[in-house]
Amino acid sequence: MTSTTGTLEAQPTLTALDRCDRCGAQAYVRAELASGGILLFCNHHARQLETSLRPKTTQWVDESDRIS
Repeated sequence: MTSTTGTLEAQPTLTALDRCDRCGAQAYVRAELASGGILLFCNHHARQLETSLRPKTTQWVDESDRIS
């Protein structure tokens, strides 16, 4: 399901090669900005920035449920 600020739930799209733009850890969240950019975040930084960043996104793909 995709909505303006919704969470997309589908097959995993992020791999171990995708790294957080803030710290370089493995990325579990992809934020697609309304301005056209894409940001990747580890779970820690995604949660830290979600409140301020999510309203500026067209898609918030959260795959943090894969963390075991």
